Amino acid sequence: MSEHRSGFAAFVGRPNAGKSTLMNALVGEKVAIMSSRPQTTRRAIRGIVNRDDAQLCIVDTPGLHRPRTLLGERLNDLVRETLAEVDVIGFCLPADEKVGPGDKWIARELAETRAPVVAIVTKVDKVPRERVAEHLLDVSQLGDWAEIVPVSSVKDIQVDVLLDVLAARLPVGPPLYPEGHLTDEPEDVRVAELIREAALEGVRDELPHSIAVVIEEMVEPDSEDAHRPVLEIRAHVFVERDSQKGIIIGKGGSRLKEVGATARAGIEHLLGRKVYLDLHVKVAKDWQRDPKQLGRLGF
Repeated sequence: MSEHRSGFAAFVGRPNAGKSTLMNALVGEKVAIMSSRPQTTRRAIRGIVNRDDAQLCIVDTPGLHRPRTLLGERLNDLVRETLAEVDVIGFCLPADEKVGPGDKWIARELAETRAPVVAIVTKVDKVPRERVAEHLLDVSQLGDWAEIVPVSSVKDIQVDVLLDVLAARLPVGPPLYPEGHLTDEPEDVRVAELIREAALEGVRDELPHSIAVVIEEMVEPDSEDAHRPVLEIRAHVFVERDSQKGIIIGKGGSRLKEVGATARAGIEHLLGRKVYLDLHVKVAKDWQRDPKQLGRLGF
């Protein structure tokens, strides 16, 4: 019987490269929120894959990008700190987009890391086979990769192969987390992320980057109070300007009701229980550029 391996793999890539979707596919459950909006991921989220011969702890990082705000700079710093601490790195490059300046910039960053780098060509279901072959060639010329693995998270193409490749590069050792753990994300953080995911749907322009969510309290029902049988969650949705507040709330509160209904369904699925969700939209002026505001919002 082969020795048990355990360790950390970081997924890195430019925004919207399919990192979160791939991590969820490997873990087998939604751990990271997903959106078509770039820079949806704002923290290093860990998803844990357990199998008989290995425990792979995947760290999904924010997309590396040329920052325009203090938040962007802090997210890039978080990615670099993560890359310095993991055992293997997965560099995600979407097959439906040409290798661009952003990918080349990240490849240069990765050339300085000590961990082996596996190039992962994502979203191969979105393009013809000949385009995948061209993309694989382009990716091979970007750097000195340990391996190149084409995958599709949505169609489950070669996801198991990628898991084998990553697990083989982990050090020998016992599991780092108890069996059955899928993430070490705190419950309130996962709840806040589900609310932000719901708020991201259907908004456009700069608004996605301006949305932040903070859980004010999660109140357990009083066992003696038959009128409060559900978990009460109160949360604040922060935006940067009054005009954005109006967009989130919508005419007569219609948009906020949609956000609440979508988020509540996701939270109830996550927690396996009924919840009452109380959302309030607040303005934290230019919070992405304000160090004090960033600190209050958890960045």
